[in-house]
Amino acid sequence: MNWNYICVLVDLFNREIIGYSSGRHKTVRLVAQAFSTVKASLTNIQIFHTDRGNEFKNQLIDDALQAFGIQRSLSMKGCPYDNAVAEATFKIIKTEFVHGQTFESLASLRLQLADYVNWFNNCRMHSSLGYLTPCQFKLNSLKKVV
Repeated sequence: MNWNYICVLVDLFNREIIGYSSGRHKTVRLVAQAFSTVKASLTNIQIFHTDRGNEFKNQLIDDALQAFGIQRSLSMKGCPYDNAVAEATFKIIKTEFVHGQTFESLASLRLQLADYVNWFNNCRMHSSLGYLTPCQFKLNSLKKVV
């Protein structure tokens, strides 16, 4: 049995998973792959908030953030509340997606993760969003602006 890791990028506005990746190691490459799946322009991202893991604090991520004008925000040491939305999202993913699962291969994990992210964003209703999906919440917000 092999361990695999997933990385998700969550939009704090509507809790949508905007980027994701999976791989054998928890490295900067996993984070870079997650950024490469973001469909919107990276220049639309204003702040990138993370914990203090080494996969986030390195020159490659610093260079990418600088290139797209994204401000870095790091959690304070020992303060889990700084990452509350991310931690809540991880708990949901662990409960709904990972718990009790054995993936045949990394390719199988990647395929099922893409399926889960689609379901999470377009079908799963969130109480914090007024029982709308992340995509419905964003769409409703855009309608109010126009």
